[in-house]
Amino acid sequence: MPLDFRPIAISIAVIFFFGFSLIGVANGLESFTCCKRAMIGAIAAYIAAVIMVRAVNSIIMNAIINKQLDIQKEENNNSDNTN
Repeated sequence: MPLDFRPIAISIAVIFFFGFSLIGVANGLESFTCCKRAMIGAIAAYIAAVIMVRAVNSIIMNAIINKQLDIQKEENNNSDNTN
């Protein structure tokens, strides 16, 4: 079953938003500047997380399909050998 990318990507984006905000505040930037930079970073993190989760989903699905094909090939080979 493929992973749902939205909750994972949103969690990562929120973590990056607050992380970038704290870094900006720690460096003495204005709050509006921190907010803009944190929002851009969160959007970039969201997009990257969506791409990564979709890549993981495709890898998992390919592995499942290959395993099922191998099982079917084994069953066909066993049925051919018994005939």
